[in-house]
Amino acid sequence: MWQLLVPAITLGFISSFHCVGMCGPIALALPVHSLSNTLKQLAVVLYHAGRVTTYATLGLLFGLVGRQLYLAGFQRWFSIAAGIVVLAVVIQQQFFKKNGGNGFIQQLFYTVQGYLQYVWGKSSVFKFLFIGMLNGLLPCGMVYFALAATLSFSSPLHSIFFMAVFGLGTLPLMALLHFFGAKYFNLHTRNTLRKAVPVFIGCMGVLLILRGLNLGIPYLSPYMGKNPSQAIICH
Repeated sequence: MWQLLVPAITLGFISSFHCVGMCGPIALALPVHSLSNTLKQLAVVLYHAGRVTTYATLGLLFGLVGRQLYLAGFQRWFSIAAGIVVLAVVIQQQFFKKNGGNGFIQQLFYTVQGYLQYVWGKSSVFKFLFIGMLNGLLPCGMVYFALAATLSFSSPLHSIFFMAVFGLGTLPLMALLHFFGAKYFNLHTRNTLRKAVPVFIGCMGVLLILRGLNLGIPYLSPYMGKNPSQAIICH
């Protein structure tokens, strides 16, 4: 778990720069202005708890797929392939014209947005939990890259842990966003933070490749083994 803790929380913190740029408007627009101070704090906690819950659930689903890759002996090669894809996407987005977007991603965005609008109008304070859970489903490149990393894990528990810690890693900067609001996190600041994200994504792609190379370097490229461990039969 320690080998997952450091990269997960680091990736989460790096991703929070992207979160401020992309999800900042939602966080700033949370309907908490009419609530008491206690309920405001509870609403913010529920909102972020919802996001982390969604990330952990997605970690479970992708972890189950990763487990099958591990059992099939494809874990290393998938990690290398995922790293190459990540680097290719960064290069395409930075040096070539962006395309019109993926139809499935756009449909997902509109579907989640529709549910957000429905939940937004509810009066219960627990709606903030569901707003956070739906927010976690909005299309986000950083979440997708984190999920790609979980496919190289051998256990769904590791994937759940990684994604939960990833979500926790986004909290410090997002908490500052709630505390200081638009005064310090205006559009210019958010756009500036977003510009630094591709560099970190590229670093993650390199780390995925290094992980798949199986170099035996703790944290950076831990030894995975060529095949799943064989069961020991005692006679």
